Amino acid sequence: MFQIQSNLKPIDLADKLAHLWELSAQKIRAIEEDSRSTATTPVFTVNGRYTAQGWTEWTQGFQFGWQILQFDATDDEAFLKMGRENTIAKMAPHLTHFGVHDHGFNNVSTYGNLRRLMLEGRIDHEQRELELYELALKVSGAVQAVRWSETSDGDGYIYSFNGPHSLFCDTIRSLRSLALAHRLGHRLLDENDTDIPLLGRLLEHARTTASYNVYYGENRDRYDVPGRVAHEAIFNVNDGQFRCPSTQQGYSPFTTWTRGLAWILSGYAEELEYLETCSDEELAGFGGRAQNEALMLRAATVAADYYLQNTPTDGIPYWDTGAPGLVEMGDYLDRPAEVDNAHEPVDSSAAAIAAQGFLRLGNYLQGDDQERADRYTAAGLTILNRLLEEPYLSTSENHQGLLLHALYHRPRDWDHTAEGKAVPQGESCLWGDYHLMEAALLVDRLAREQPYPTFFASADR
Repeated sequence: MFQIQSNLKPIDLADKLAHLWELSAQKIRAIEEDSRSTATTPVFTVNGRYTAQGWTEWTQGFQFGWQILQFDATDDEAFLKMGRENTIAKMAPHLTHFGVHDHGFNNVSTYGNLRRLMLEGRIDHEQRELELYELALKVSGAVQAVRWSETSDGDGYIYSFNGPHSLFCDTIRSLRSLALAHRLGHRLLDENDTDIPLLGRLLEHARTTASYNVYYGENRDRYDVPGRVAHEAIFNVNDGQFRCPSTQQGYSPFTTWTRGLAWILSGYAEELEYLETCSDEELAGFGGRAQNEALMLRAATVAADYYLQNTPTDGIPYWDTGAPGLVEMGDYLDRPAEVDNAHEPVDSSAAAIAAQGFLRLGNYLQGDDQERADRYTAAGLTILNRLLEEPYLSTSENHQGLLLHALYHRPRDWDHTAEGKAVPQGESCLWGDYHLMEAALLVDRLAREQPYPTFFASADR
C-alpha cells in the first residue's frame, strides 16, 4: 500500500525541479530536431528515440505543449517561440477533428497554455493573438461536444473513437475543452439553430462517467469494490441502455487499468476547480451546484482512495491492478514498484497524471476537509518526488524521453521490450512527459507562492 510522506512540502522538491528543467530542455530540442525531418507525430520511444504510432495523432498537442511549459518553467524565450510557432503552423487540423475524443489533450495543452500565459502576464498581451487562441478553443470545445450519444436515463456522453456505443473514462480529462469553450461564451448551434449548452454536455458527460465507469461497491456495483474504474462503458445505441463494462488498454473489464484510474482522478479534480468559477445561475439549469459538486467529488475521492490502497509503497502503479502476472510477485504492494521484473510492467505515466490529480484535489478540499486535503496533497508530492529521481527520471543524453518506464498499450503489444527483458521498461511517452511537466510546474508555483495555474480564468479579470 502507498506510503505517503506526510511531511513533504513543495519547497522540498526545488532542487529536483531545477534539474528537471535542465533535462527537459535537452529532450525537447532533440525531439524537435527529429520532427523537422518527418511529418509524423511522436508518440513513444523505442530504444530511447521517439517514434510514431499512427492511430489518432492524439499526442501532438503534448509535444508542443511541453515546449510551452518549458518556457513557463524557465522563461527561455526560445521554447515559447518554438511552441507558439508549432501550434499556429500544425495544430489547426486538431481543432476540427470530428473523429476523436481528445480535444482537451491536444488543444488545451497548446492554445490553452498560450492563452493562460498571456492572461497571467507571462507573455505580452496582444489582443488579436489572444482572440486567435480563444477562437481556437471555442471551436475545439464545440467539435468535441458534437460527438454525442444519449443514454436511456436522460443523460449522454462524448463517445470515443470506437463509435457511438463507447464511453471512455479518459475523456473526463478532455472536458477541459468544453469548460473553456463555455467560459469563453461560445454558442454551439444544431439544426434549426437549436442551442446545445456546452456546460450542460460537460455536466452530463461527467455524470454518465461517474455512473458507469466508476464503481462504488453498492446498488448495481455491489459485487465490486469502491473506486475501481472501468476503461470503457458500452451502451446500446438503439435505446441508450447500458450493456456492460469493457476495456481497450486494460487487462479486463473487471480490473482497473491504472492510467484510466489516474484520468478519472485528475479529470474530476480539475473540473471541480472549474465549477468553482461557475455562478450559481449557470449551474441552476443543470441540477445546481451542490448536486454536481457532490457527484464529482465522490468520483474523485473514491478513485483517489482506491489508488492509495492498490499501489506499491512508493506510489508508482503497475499498468493494471488485476494484471495476471502480479500473482507471481508475492506481496508486491508491500514494497516499491519494481521496473525490472519478470511479470508485469509499471506505468509511470499513470503516476504522473495521478500526481496532479492528488494535488488539485487537495487544493480543492482546503478548508473544507483539511485532513483529506493534506493527505491528498502529500500523496501528490510523494509521487512527484519519486518520479523526479532515478530510475524514473531520464538523465541520459542518448534518450529523448523525460519520464522512463511509461506504458502505452499492453494488450496490443505496442510497447518496446528490450532484448533480454521480460516486460516493457525503460521507455517514455509524450503524455507521460507532458503530465510530469504539468505536475512539476504546479508544485513549483506552490513552492514559490506564485499564481495557481488554471486554464479557466476570464480574459476580463
